[in-house]
Amino acid sequence: MSQGNRGVVYKGPGKVEVQSIPFPELALGNRKCDHGVILKVVTTNICGSDQHMVRGRTTAPSGLVLGHEITGLVVECGRDVEFIKPGDLVSVPFNIACGRCRNCKEGRTGICLNVNPARPGAAYGYVDMGGWVGGQTEYVMVPYADFNLLKFPDADQAMEKIRDLTLLSDIFPTGFHGCVTAGVGPGSTVYIAGAGPVGLAAAVSAQLLGAACVIVGDMIEDRLAQARSFGCETIDLTQDGDMADKLEAILGEREVDAFVDCVGFEAHACGCNHGKEAPATVLNSAMQMTRAGGQIGIPGLYVTEDPGAADDAAKHGALSMRFGLGWAKSHSFHTGQCPVMKYHRPLMQAILFEKVKIADAVNVQMITLDQAPQGYADFDGGAAKKFVIDPHGSVAA
Repeated sequence: MSQGNRGVVYKGPGKVEVQSIPFPELALGNRKCDHGVILKVVTTNICGSDQHMVRGRTTAPSGLVLGHEITGLVVECGRDVEFIKPGDLVSVPFNIACGRCRNCKEGRTGICLNVNPARPGAAYGYVDMGGWVGGQTEYVMVPYADFNLLKFPDADQAMEKIRDLTLLSDIFPTGFHGCVTAGVGPGSTVYIAGAGPVGLAAAVSAQLLGAACVIVGDMIEDRLAQARSFGCETIDLTQDGDMADKLEAILGEREVDAFVDCVGFEAHACGCNHGKEAPATVLNSAMQMTRAGGQIGIPGLYVTEDPGAADDAAKHGALSMRFGLGWAKSHSFHTGQCPVMKYHRPLMQAILFEKVKIADAVNVQMITLDQAPQGYADFDGGAAKKFVIDPHGSVAA
């Protein structure tokens, strides 16, 4: 099979273009990829972590094909693929995992040891993550298909819920993982830092896990309104005032049980300094706001190299944290990529049995492939939406 293909390509800070790109092959360099499949992409989502690259805050090279949140229809299988067939509709975890190494066998698929020569862990279309071609495309190749792919049990039913199921490739598991690692459970009080799509996914995940009160903090009113639309309390971080006082006004207590950082390294200071970048501010707030013995989940991205950082230390991932406070309060910190495969099947079931409406929570907006550059611009401007690209017009309006 060989035909045309187009994708969203990073061209330099602030610029992405839709370009013609090679049709994928079942190959890894010069050798065949008999364990892989080629997908016709049904939906592929713009992620906040893509924005870090597009804003020039990473070492991403010009020409990188973007996109790691992929749902697709199998159109071709390598000879060694046994359990996935052409015609299957599947969700692709953004982590690429071999299924064979020590970490994969322990369920730590976010840090597979065999898919990236530079470091543990790989992802489609992302800087320093193995050089894999991204999936904001019409067609894409997926390796280790039997291990990685989640097949939807009924394709027609899945297409009816595709606006929700498309979020299984990254942000729903990532938000859920942030809450699980923060110890969220029945009766918990939870603070979610950031009301972007991952923050909103974390908020609805906290509700799914039984939290008593979910508080979301952000600086953009439209995003806070979106959090309130499904029952969250909110804090406007552009306003001055002590965070403990703001928590007490909502909870009657000055600390929360669990804290989830859905902002990451491009964080800004709060109150009158909210226009100033302060990359450690969320982490320091987490230690101040979380009760002694509490847990802090950190799905927000932190990088080892940030060429656009405000100071030299932050350019190399060195942040000024008051770690002694976290130690004194016996906090536990949980970092790193979400191991999507740990969660995507149960979260699929929650969607199919209508226990959660994740697309409504994150405000999914369908766009065409040609609208992707504008989607990036709108997302960067603070739109309270999750932009989902439909490359082939497969999804009914």
